[in-house]
Amino acid sequence: PILAIAVLAATWFGGFAFRVLAAGIGVLIYYEWSTITRLADSDFRGNAFGWLAVALVAALVLFDFDELALPALLATTVIGIAYALVARSSRWLPGGIVYSGLTVISLAAIRGDTAHGFAAMLFIFAVVWATDILAYFIGRAIGGPKLAPSISPGKTWSGAIGGAVSAVVAGTLVHMAFFSLNGLWVPAIALVLSIFSQIGDLFESFIKRRFGVKDSSRLIPGHGGVMDRVDGLVFACFAAFLI
Repeated sequence: PILAIAVLAATWFGGFAFRVLAAGIGVLIYYEWSTITRLADSDFRGNAFGWLAVALVAALVLFDFDELALPALLATTVIGIAYALVARSSRWLPGGIVYSGLTVISLAAIRGDTAHGFAAMLFIFAVVWATDILAYFIGRAIGGPKLAPSISPGKTWSGAIGGAVSAVVAGTLVHMAFFSLNGLWVPAIALVLSIFSQIGDLFESFIKRRFGVKDSSRLIPGHGGVMDRVDGLVFACFAAFLI
């Protein structure tokens, strides 16, 4: 609850407060990513470059140089790929740069400094939270075929569908609190974001299973790490940023 209140407060204030939140999330995600994938142990130089790349993107966003953040991310990703190929280093290095850097950029770009940005972030929060919560309860109540048993044995198709339907309802209600509803494009976007949120959840589960870890870190006592809490939000924001 305390974390949710802090996130909602930063979202309400927007501006520098939200850019601090976005930059902080991105940096912590890279920390967890490099720890899970063992970049810090296997490739010190590559991991140091990864930290430099993510710190650069985070700093550009933090100090409101958003127009430079995406080119910086693209440039450092290309360098990371080239380094991984030449040095025969881990392919997880450029992946971590993209995952962390795009998180910072997409969060900051969606929120912006306008009332529309505030409404957009609340819309995404509603979609992601409804997806997570209702997918869990509906999946447990109905059960049925597994969604991706080799990646996350606890997830079911009933939970995925229930979460998606709940996300459409929640997202539409939040939109209607700010704007009139014209057509079906808002429910359609909510559905797309819900699907991406669930893909993000499965993606993080895949990484953790690949490296044999239970939680992304212990940064949040009793709740695992930052990636455990924002995996769905990250992918939903990626999709919203592209849309």
